[in-house]
Amino acid sequence: MAPLLLCSIVAFTVVIERFLFWRKVSSRQSAEELLSLAERGEIARATELDRAYDFPLSRVLAAGLAHRTAALEKALEVAAQREVPILKQRLTILDTIITLAPLLGLLGTVTGMIGSFGIMSQVGIGQPHAVTGGVAEALIATATGLLIAILTLVPYNYFSNRAERELEEIEYYASRLELILHGGGKD
Repeated sequence: MAPLLLCSIVAFTVVIERFLFWRKVSSRQSAEELLSLAERGEIARATELDRAYDFPLSRVLAAGLAHRTAALEKALEVAAQREVPILKQRLTILDTIITLAPLLGLLGTVTGMIGSFGIMSQVGIGQPHAVTGGVAEALIATATGLLIAILTLVPYNYFSNRAERELEEIEYYASRLELILHGGGKD
């Protein structure tokens, strides 16, 4: 049960950290402001504004503004690729816990059952309470492992989806910036 407790603490900590991260990153106002300034030709102010915000989207747009004359498309692409690990940070931990917790629970059940059969070999079949108590206790480990995996799966899927949506948003705003700087038009 100790490894399961550790899994639950780690999962809870990662979920809280990712929740706070996504709460901070959710604003699109800075991107809209930046594109508006770029559209009006106020590139210096747009770059200044971009430095004030430290979000994945604003860092990608800042890279585009910094390389607006030469390799805008490549700069945006490289900056977006650099943000992918930040957006998916610690999701592997949640994925591992989703897989590991039920297996640890099952291992606890198997070792508990071995102990119950050991008791049965000592006291015989005449005392079923000695065996069934151990079996019930052993099954608690499986139930706990499954519960941890189930409760971790929901936030894992949410955060994975959120990272994919953020990458789509980055692509959308990067394309808009590219159009503004090289196409001279709105979206």
